[in-house]
Amino acid sequence: MDRKYAEYLLEKTRKDYNLIADEFSRTREYIPEERKKLLLQYITPGEKVLDLGCGNGRFYEVLGNIDYYGVDISEKMIETAKNRYPKAKFQVTDALNLPFPNNFFDKIFSFAVFHHIPSQEFRLQFLKEARRVLKKEGLLILTVWNLNPCQMILIGGYRRAEDFLKYQIFKILRKLNLDFGDFFISWQNIIPRYIHCFTFNGLKKLTQKAGFKIKDGGILKSLKSKESNIYLVAQKPS
Repeated sequence: MDRKYAEYLLEKTRKDYNLIADEFSRTREYIPEERKKLLLQYITPGEKVLDLGCGNGRFYEVLGNIDYYGVDISEKMIETAKNRYPKAKFQVTDALNLPFPNNFFDKIFSFAVFHHIPSQEFRLQFLKEARRVLKKEGLLILTVWNLNPCQMILIGGYRRAEDFLKYQIFKILRKLNLDFGDFFISWQNIIPRYIHCFTFNGLKKLTQKAGFKIKDGGILKSLKSKESNIYLVAQKPS
């Protein structure tokens, strides 16, 4: 993907989430039990933890006695997070240039954010920044939507599967400045949000390329719906 177009997509994502922040936050009041379990399995009280792409900050309340930092590219989402949890540390931040020193965090978690990062170059930069600010042997807990077309059809997401295939055909015909696996998902038929569709193996290889060791991973199934996420637990080498 052309770098300038990738930069445009990053800026579009920021503006999109600013525009839908209030309504989006209202749809993110509930905290999925499977994500709580994943976090609590790996995060220990007293640790310094970064919520990378924190949105409205909803995970702050379930993590207990940790030194919590929440960052997001959307100014409106951070404003919401600060209003909800005034004692927490939130700030507007570009995930590709984190304002923290090397070896700062014990753990980083990033839920449903990475699929919004366009281009192989910027995805690697995202992962390398996470590795940089992690302490040695620190963990990155990462999830992305499981948007395999077969999976989407299986759960009744025919429109998403159709859109995905349409954009791949456009890519083959060279009618779009996107990479294979890229497409747009509409938010309430208002805003088309940029998404990259990952496979588990593709996500694993990219994370390893950024210098991580894979500790765990697989499909994180929702306990409330048919939807699922791909997850990885990756460790910074000592």
